[in-house]
Amino acid sequence: MKFFVDTADVAAIAELNDLGMVDGVTTNPSLILKSGRDITEVTKEICDLVDGPVSAEVVATQADAMIAEGRKLAEIAENITVKLPLTWDGLKACKTLTDEGKMVNVTLCFSANQALLAAKAGASFISPFIGRLDDLNVDGMELIEDIRTIYDNYGYETEILAASIRTVNHMKEAALIGADVATAPPGVIKQMANHVLTDKGLAAFLSDWEKTGQKIL
Repeated sequence: MKFFVDTADVAAIAELNDLGMVDGVTTNPSLILKSGRDITEVTKEICDLVDGPVSAEVVATQADAMIAEGRKLAEIAENITVKLPLTWDGLKACKTLTDEGKMVNVTLCFSANQALLAAKAGASFISPFIGRLDDLNVDGMELIEDIRTIYDNYGYETEILAASIRTVNHMKEAALIGADVATAPPGVIKQMANHVLTDKGLAAFLSDWEKTGQKIL
């Protein structure tokens, strides 16, 4: 499973990228706001930093305007993925931009039917939102599983990008189901390394080593 980092924080991306943990980046208007930076400037910096797809989201709601914004965003770098909402206008824009050879990430997906439409429209990625479904007491992972089944049934090449990930368990479950990509905040990715038994075992080893009175360096 590929890891995308869901942030516009360049320093956080760089830290994970140096460890080989970054296959791409996703941003959205809220993350751009949080960064406090110009969208073109920060997106270009991220694109220069990572080799994989970098999602930059349109803010228009009508198809023609989405297409125009998508074309403008795609000019930032070759690895830009235009991010579009899963609306009827978003699907129209997806078809046009995909036909032009641009990568498209269709976001705000909350049903398998929506994901099927996005695949038919040629989306490069579909972003089902796990955490927001969980907030409504709906199992977001079931949606990932349903989309995986449908796409596999018919050989759709659209990649399933598990989004709105809140926990390390979301990461594990997405991998078990077979999501192609998971996008998560830097903190969640780093938390995947944590385990209480690892901490306990390390503490015991260090305590015993101190008793030997030895040094390696």
